[in-house]
Amino acid sequence: MSWRVLILGLVVLSNAEASLPDISTVKPDLVVPALLGEKPGAGRRVKQVLPQYEGTEVYHILYLPRDWRPGQRYPVLVEYAGNGPYRNRNRDLSSGRVEGSRMGYGISGGDHYIWLCLPYLNGKSSANVRRWWGSKPEYDALPTVDYCLKAVRYICSEFGGDSERLTLCGFSRGAIACNFIGLYDDRIAGLWRAFIPYSHYDGVRKWGYPGSDRSSALRRLRRLGSRPQFVCSEGSQFKETAQYLTETGVKGAFTFRATGFRNHSDSWLLRPSPARAALRSWLGEVLK
Repeated sequence: MSWRVLILGLVVLSNAEASLPDISTVKPDLVVPALLGEKPGAGRRVKQVLPQYEGTEVYHILYLPRDWRPGQRYPVLVEYAGNGPYRNRNRDLSSGRVEGSRMGYGISGGDHYIWLCLPYLNGKSSANVRRWWGSKPEYDALPTVDYCLKAVRYICSEFGGDSERLTLCGFSRGAIACNFIGLYDDRIAGLWRAFIPYSHYDGVRKWGYPGSDRSSALRRLRRLGSRPQFVCSEGSQFKETAQYLTETGVKGAFTFRATGFRNHSDSWLLRPSPARAALRSWLGEVLK
């Protein structure tokens, strides 16, 4: 099905956007595990510092699935968080911290996938940042890119991450990061099997950091090639993304989907919905 057909259906949804349900009306069937001060293990969600960053304030969050066993290989969901602190009129919250991420757990349900929540680093590579990446005014993304490369290599080497089945996902700022960070240069662009940007997309809007213009975003987008992206959003926002992608002339394997909720929150994935079921099915097919 072409994105044009999907958008025709989306126009109707957009007109009724105000009546979309709030996520609070659907009972969660998943709860993100508590963060533990322990060593990584099956079913544990832990704070971790890469050996190269000991003595800094840089850290990430690692979750090993309940069915994790040493010596086996597992697909990896690598996630980037939204900006923070954030709160809107729907009482949606984003802390901007790695420990606030929820997409990977909602997608996996806690089984079969390693879930790695990565930070955005300041310009000195000495601490995580809660808004964008790097430090003002340069907003240099290279420290964040370098950390990602090291962290992914470490997780694959030490915990059985499958380097052939790496999926990059992100919410809001993290959705933009799927391309801005994930396709930043040829080194990092080659890592990924698939992408799941939720709510926003690199190049659709110009933001307050260098390189957010469309010509820069297009250079990054061209590194995507034929790899698939599941582009989703609350309401009808992804219609704008679909239009942007058409205007770029880049032919890609794009799937578009509305969450079915009005909320700007990654906690929609902790609840049953047709959109979550579709995303899980899509990812299963992509990683075969």
